[in-house]
Amino acid sequence: MVKITYIQFNNTSKQVDVKSGQSVMEGAIRNNVPGIDADCGGACICATCHVFVDPHWMDRLEAPSQAEAGLLDFVEGVANNSRLACQIKVTDRLDGLVVRLPETQGAM
Repeated sequence: MVKITYIQFNNTSKQVDVKSGQSVMEGAIRNNVPGIDADCGGACICATCHVFVDPHWMDRLEAPSQAEAGLLDFVEGVANNSRLACQIKVTDRLDGLVVRLPETQGAM
């Protein structure tokens, strides 16, 4: 299991164990982390699982796909470390990952 810390906009954090192979979004949903809406269930079509990856971890992630990058263009408050949690696959290399959630999630 890989430990991931989800930090809410109000700085409340929740650390959970997520199985390798799942997505960061699935880890949030399965562990009742508030703030990850995941309206499309992980199909990369709604952007309601937007997170800010702690900059320390950005170089450990695969580059976003064209679909993810395209969706992020429409997300309010996007930053250089913005990612869609449904597109981040959990691996042992991500043990200790920290992601911050935006104040709100808006469906496309």
